[in-house]
Amino acid sequence: MKAIKGITVLATAAALALSGCVTDPTTGQQTISKTAMYGLGAAATCGIVGAISHGGKGARNAALACGAIGAGVGGYMDYQESLLRDKLKNTPVEVSRQGDQIKLTMPESVTFATNSAQLNQNAVYSLNEVSAVLAKYNETTITVAGHTDSTGSDSINQPLSERRAQAVSQYLSSRGVAAHRIKAVGYGSRSPIASNATVEGRAQNRRVEILINPQVQ
Repeated sequence: MKAIKGITVLATAAALALSGCVTDPTTGQQTISKTAMYGLGAAATCGIVGAISHGGKGARNAALACGAIGAGVGGYMDYQESLLRDKLKNTPVEVSRQGDQIKLTMPESVTFATNSAQLNQNAVYSLNEVSAVLAKYNETTITVAGHTDSTGSDSINQPLSERRAQAVSQYLSSRGVAAHRIKAVGYGSRSPIASNATVEGRAQNRRVEILINPQVQ
């Protein structure tokens, strides 16, 4: 039995190493990235702990759950990004990545009714999927940002964006994401991502963004 557990741990470590391989575009040679190399020893240690307590499945899960310790900050965020993309692939929520930050963009058309801050059923389904990941991988901070288009005055747009950000934040918290990790902020129409001169552009600007960042150690 111990031999089997040992093989499982080695297999887990090997899988992590392979997942961290990068290919030289000139030579085609594969090497292990620095993030994977630095994290491999700790990830294997985590796998050993999991194997002792829960066998092969425990080794794999423990190595992944070690996150920032086992695979480095980048690896921790990589795994969350992969999970979020899988869970949200059949929803209108857009998943993007810049550095170690993961951004989820929820368009107004599937989140709120016009001039409303009450979540609709499409938003609830998507947020259920998101909260399951955020609650489990809790070594992050979360900013929920509300945005509007430029139609109407700031006296309407600013509080609307704030209420929408708060509605999303409160729902995440109700689904097990610790409230102290979440910050809600409204930007009104100040941060457009498209032209407000067109119907299509205004629709893109009406959105809620969930920004997921690794905690500063």
